[in-house]
Amino acid sequence: MAYSQPHPRLSVLSNSSQSSVDQFSPTSSSARYSLPSAPSIHTTLGSTKAPGPRPNIYDRNLNKTRIAEVSASAFAFLFSEIVQYTQKRVSGINDLERRLNTLGYRIGTRVLELMVWRAESSSKAPKRETRLVPALMVIHTQVWKAVYGKAADAIEKSVENADEYMIIDNDPPIERNISVPRDMGGLSCSSFTAGIVEAVLDGLGFPARVTAHSTPTSQFPSRTTILIKLEKSVLEREELLKQ
Repeated sequence: MAYSQPHPRLSVLSNSSQSSVDQFSPTSSSARYSLPSAPSIHTTLGSTKAPGPRPNIYDRNLNKTRIAEVSASAFAFLFSEIVQYTQKRVSGINDLERRLNTLGYRIGTRVLELMVWRAESSSKAPKRETRLVPALMVIHTQVWKAVYGKAADAIEKSVENADEYMIIDNDPPIERNISVPRDMGGLSCSSFTAGIVEAVLDGLGFPARVTAHSTPTSQFPSRTTILIKLEKSVLEREELLKQ
């Protein structure tokens, strides 16, 4: 790190330490030794300004950090440590996925809060989605971009069940550096992403149960499907809004 002047810890003597030097001078009756006087670094540098306080992360402008990127390797390392830490404290795959989902839910609440704040601060007439499909499209595009830097690949509605929707990611960034052991073949670390989606849906007023499922193909071996199962109240409200 570069300083406009030498770091205080690197200085030999400073103005504040001059008093301690005087105690060792020959004029002191209790001193047996004396140190050679040295010019103060602050004096030799003249009008050089002292370095200001380091910026606090809480003082940053949230709008200016909107397009800031995080190192993919740093993110992968951090998430790997989270998975390993959680794995040592669970009894099975289901418990591990549940805990990853809980961690993702905490992140999702903060992502939604940040997105709403930015929308309200940058728009004179911020819009809040009250219909299901537009809300799912917000998650498919804006939430995915805010968290992973890219939109999801597809969003589909279940043919068999009217209360189920699916968000598909062919190459989830969260799975790129993870190798699942054979004895844990059913594990999907994208349960973390499912927790984020569930938190956003709850915050927008569309309560649902969200789970992650690995659906690999020959072209996309890490393909993941985020399954959204809506509560009955959401479908009833949608029917009323159609009238």
